[in-house]
Amino acid sequence: MTSQEKRNYHIRTIAFYNIENLFDTENDPFTFDDDRTPEGKDAWTFEKYNDKVKNIARVLSEIGTETAQIPPAIIGLCELENRKVIEDLINHEYLLSFNYGIVHYDSPDRRGIDVALLYQKDLFTPINSHSRRLLIYDLEDPSKRVFTRDQLVVTGIFEGEKMHFIVNHWPSRSGGEARSSYKRERAAWLNKQIIDSLYHIDPYSKIITMGDFNDDPTNKSLKKGLQTRANQSTTKFQELFNPMESLHKKGIGTLAYRDGWNLFDQIILTQAFLERDYTGYSFYKAGIYNANYLITPTGQFRGYPFRSYDYGGYTGGYSDHFPVYVYLIKEVE
Repeated sequence: MTSQEKRNYHIRTIAFYNIENLFDTENDPFTFDDDRTPEGKDAWTFEKYNDKVKNIARVLSEIGTETAQIPPAIIGLCELENRKVIEDLINHEYLLSFNYGIVHYDSPDRRGIDVALLYQKDLFTPINSHSRRLLIYDLEDPSKRVFTRDQLVVTGIFEGEKMHFIVNHWPSRSGGEARSSYKRERAAWLNKQIIDSLYHIDPYSKIITMGDFNDDPTNKSLKKGLQTRANQSTTKFQELFNPMESLHKKGIGTLAYRDGWNLFDQIILTQAFLERDYTGYSFYKAGIYNANYLITPTGQFRGYPFRSYDYGGYTGGYSDHFPVYVYLIKEVE
């Protein structure tokens, strides 16, 4: 055996999952959640809600376990209604023993959907968090604000190392990709501002920005806005490495639409994670969690993510997106 083979590593998983409209069954008078109530269009009952919570909890409990042996240390989530649904998730029997904590703030999104961060309390201790408001105005009527999700910023100690996590759910392509692109470019600008402000405090900051960006890795918001790089070896100091770009170029995606695949769900890392000094956590590899049970088995959408609602109503599925993850590794005695 070589000395390289004798080394031992800790492997931790960082995951992100768009959980497709995890709403409770109550009607919130301040948001457009009427469809997701027992009397609404979706006939969203307590039984369906509990089934959805169980399904999502199962997925979260299994991401990365093949390699890391335990569920993700950190999980970014989007498309959830409020803190209550997150509490129901982490208290489900699939997740309860892993002692997850929650960082969540209400966003001004008109449908009432938010982003959140889950963390295993034994592995990560938050020391600061805040919600950065994304201000966007309609191109045709600049006095009209477009309400969307905030960007969640969480700083903490990850097994002895300071790390920063940003959870995103950028504006959708509603109205068309080109016409709505300015909204995601604005979201990228805010994300870059957050990252640069963290660099100002510590030029070697370990930052992970993740989310449903509603753009592919090669779109303008990512390539010009965040200035992401696809090649790990040529990513320079304070540049951002996007391991999802190489997966996208292979035609792999996290959601399907009209027989085409997109990779909107991404986890992007600062260059500090690419150093080959394994005394701290470094990037190992990235992937898409698309276990067989997460794939629609039959019918018109065969091969697509097995979503919980389609045109025929409730399916008993999971989400219209696959989760994504990265592994971080550190050498241990």
